[in-house]
Amino acid sequence: MQVPLRVDDFLRRAVDVYPLKTAVVDGELRFTYAQFKERVNQLSSALLELGVNRGDRVCILSPNSHFFLESFYGTSQIGAILVPLNFRLKGAEHEFILNHAGVRTVLVDFEYTEVIDQIRDRLPSVKDFIVARDAPVQPPSGWMDWNHWISSASKASPPSLEIDENDLVSINYTSGTTARPKGVMMTHRNCYLNAYNLIAHLGVRHDDVELWTLPMFHCNGWGGVYALTGMAGTHVVLRTVEAERIYQLIAEEGVTFACMAPAVLRTILDFEGRNRFDITTRPRFTVAGAPPPAAFIERLESELGWEFLQIYGLTETSPILTVSVPDHNTPALDYARRSRAGAPAIGVEIAVLDAKGDPVPMDNESVGEICARSNVVFEGYYQQADQTAKAIQNGFFHTGDLGVWDETQTIHIVDREKDVIISGGENISSPEIEGVLYQHPAVLECAVIGVPDEKWGETPKALVILHEEGSTDEASLIAFCRERLAHFKCPTSIDFPPELPRTATGKLQKFKLREAFWGDGIRKVRGG
Repeated sequence: MQVPLRVDDFLRRAVDVYPLKTAVVDGELRFTYAQFKERVNQLSSALLELGVNRGDRVCILSPNSHFFLESFYGTSQIGAILVPLNFRLKGAEHEFILNHAGVRTVLVDFEYTEVIDQIRDRLPSVKDFIVARDAPVQPPSGWMDWNHWISSASKASPPSLEIDENDLVSINYTSGTTARPKGVMMTHRNCYLNAYNLIAHLGVRHDDVELWTLPMFHCNGWGGVYALTGMAGTHVVLRTVEAERIYQLIAEEGVTFACMAPAVLRTILDFEGRNRFDITTRPRFTVAGAPPPAAFIERLESELGWEFLQIYGLTETSPILTVSVPDHNTPALDYARRSRAGAPAIGVEIAVLDAKGDPVPMDNESVGEICARSNVVFEGYYQQADQTAKAIQNGFFHTGDLGVWDETQTIHIVDREKDVIISGGENISSPEIEGVLYQHPAVLECAVIGVPDEKWGETPKALVILHEEGSTDEASLIAFCRERLAHFKCPTSIDFPPELPRTATGKLQKFKLREAFWGDGIRKVRGG
């Protein structure tokens, strides 16, 4: 017998077996799994009444919320495709994604309706504008209130569809290494198998209470929505990262699990008021996005008595490729080794390949590109077949990350082939920043690299050559960028060197620029 692997199975099981268990905690709101499923069904019914059909794209722009959680299943069970948006982006960036994906209906948190209104007349495919807010206030002009909109919709499950496991669940846009984001197409099968890996490797279980510190627009990539729901754990929503609120929720809700970026881990470790909270659990903290310093791992476990887990992957891989947990290959007290990317997850074949496509020796020294073959690897880039062909070659997905491996296939990332900057878990495209800097009339040449940062792992730094007659300064150029880019993408510092290193053919040698900041030109543990 073959039954399609569909992500809706996870919610169905939780509702059938544990209908009265708490599913979601969002501020003062609490929903059991039965209540959560009713809201999901109402969302599906309301979307169908609007005319949303199978294959239509529905976007959500929101911080973490119960609305966001509902959108995952409310779209998938009717065959619609969810497009999660990064709320940190600017209007022009949202405009490109919404139009490129051909989004039909937008679900938007109340804080971001103005962002969409500013580009509304340039969104020809969008027909419906829904605002998410629990407070009973009048929605802005041209918007429908989510709760009012679904209030009269059926709470029963929508008509069953023959959805295949290779049908799309979501299109997750990632900045990658190009100025324009690419739409990563994730299938039911991708997300389903990744959820199983989360359950297996991170020990997700029935009595887990997960604190959502990671933004949910990463969720289809990180997969926690499906894994935790399938095990009928409890989702505790955190709208904004605040250290005191994190400790309060851990203590009051009995949080046992969280997935976060290194910057959030640093926020937790540095909070001076942590002793005011009576925490009775021993939370498992999984860090993803960039490896944290080994000292962070030691502090988490020795000072707080909590447990640290490390994973490595990309949006294109659902995301788990490797995991680093204490075992016979990685002793618990070997914090340097535990800060590495780790060993392949179940069902993941890893290769570290040289420029010819041959595996480099497993000697922990020879550098190659990290490549992967697995059912968690994405379907491709939406309407970008050429980019898909570049990424998947000879049956392997090429991550663009450079690393070394040892005899146990434990991966250690040493650089990024594509010059992506990972700051606080967010991918930042250096060509995108350079494109903005080149708009400034005083800029003749520029290069953007990632430099070490204690809090964020790394941050963008610009090196700029000015026109002979040009005049500007660091503060002015940073302000120029902040007017045109999401703030997390902007340079935090700018230098004005006499020249930029180039090859004989004029190609910029960024590795030479990095030498002054990373030592030998290789970003070795980047934050570790």
